[in-house]
Amino acid sequence: MEFYTLQLGPLGANCYIIETAPRQCVAIDIGGDHEYLMDLLMKRCFTLSKILLTHGHFDHIGGVEAVRKATGAEVHIHYRDAKMLTSEELSLHRDMYGEPFSPVTEYTSVLDDSWINDGDMSFRVIHTPGHSEGSVCYLCGDRMFSGDTLFQGSVGRTDFTGSDPLAMVQSLRKIYLLDGDYDVYPGHGGETRLSTEKLSNPYLRRFKGEL
Repeated sequence: MEFYTLQLGPLGANCYIIETAPRQCVAIDIGGDHEYLMDLLMKRCFTLSKILLTHGHFDHIGGVEAVRKATGAEVHIHYRDAKMLTSEELSLHRDMYGEPFSPVTEYTSVLDDSWINDGDMSFRVIHTPGHSEGSVCYLCGDRMFSGDTLFQGSVGRTDFTGSDPLAMVQSLRKIYLLDGDYDVYPGHGGETRLSTEKLSNPYLRRFKGEL
């Protein structure tokens, strides 16, 4: 399985490209700069089949519509954040982004604990509200794509419209109590390990003893 990371858009959000079958892939979050993603697909002779979104903020969806139109890939987002795909205000685009807004009107809504299958791989949807109402993490094998819920040594902000600090606490507890261990690939910054975060991340350490 080939695996690539690009930092895209004005905030350099991580975009993950995962090969799910020979020459077939999915992308997780496309924050902008879609031409870099398209160039990678062309060089690797990849067909992009699905775009999985961890949430609906502009720095994770800014390049989605251009890529969707170019590839025909299916867009997946939790139903509580779907409204952000067509709203400059709710996606925070109006306040924080100087480029034209490209609404995404063709998408598939997903639910907590559902599965998205692609090629030889499956992605489990874990609803983790807090940063946004419809924030999710995707679990694939021993990898977790945590969006802006969990970072290396920190967590996502909860001071935006649609954020909820109390929901974030419950989402982090949900992650802490997951069975097994995972390599964590967040929406910003470097990768980490869930077991490491349980020991060192102050936002997860609070749940020690609940296993």
